[in-house]
Amino acid sequence: MRCRPRRETRLPEATGVVLAGGRSTRFGTDKLAQTYRGMPLVHHAILRLGEVCSEVVLVLPPGGLERPPPIGVEVRVARDPVEGEGPLAGLHAGLLAARHDVALVAAGDMPELQTRVLIEMLRVADESGADAVALRDGEQVRPLPCIVGTTRGIDVSHALLHDGRRALRDLLDALRTAVVDEPTWTALDPERRTLLDVDEPSDLPD
Repeated sequence: MRCRPRRETRLPEATGVVLAGGRSTRFGTDKLAQTYRGMPLVHHAILRLGEVCSEVVLVLPPGGLERPPPIGVEVRVARDPVEGEGPLAGLHAGLLAARHDVALVAAGDMPELQTRVLIEMLRVADESGADAVALRDGEQVRPLPCIVGTTRGIDVSHALLHDGRRALRDLLDALRTAVVDEPTWTALDPERRTLLDVDEPSDLPD
C-alpha cells in the first residue's frame, strides 16, 4: 500500500514502544547504557517517542535491571516473557502493555529518530486505516521504526510466535501495511538519520 503526503491531519493518540531486550552481542557491552551526547543511548529513543506519544513503554529482558527514565518522560516497563526470543516477542509484550489503539515502535539503539518523520508516520496511520506503517528504504521496507495497531498486532504477533516466527518483518508481511515512500520521508530527514541503529561501537555517530 503506497501513501502520499497530506497536510493538516490530526494525529492519533499513540503509545511509544521502545524495544530494549537485546543482548548487545556485537557491541560487546550493554550498548543501551553507553553514553551518547550526554545521556544513555536508550534515552534518545525514549525522548523522541515521548515527543509524539502520550505514553512510552520500555520493553526490557526478563529479570534485568530497570533503566532509569530520562527526566521529563514517564516510562512504564514491560518485560520479555523469555530471554532471547527475538524482537517480535518484545513487541508483543509492548503491545500488551499499551493503553492506546496505535503503537509507535522503535529500537532502543536508534538515537537519531527524527520527529518530523515520526509525525508523518502517525499521519499515515490515521489516514490510511492500515494495520501498520513502515518506511521504504531502497528495495526493502524497514521494520523499525514502525507503527502497529495494538489489537490486530497482538493477535497476529501471538499467532506468528506460536508458529516459531521471531522477526518483525514477519509481522509487517502479515499485516496490511502502509509504506511511506522514500522521497516523502527523506524530504523530512535528508540525512536519513531516522534509520540509524547502533550494532557496534563504530556505528555511534561522532
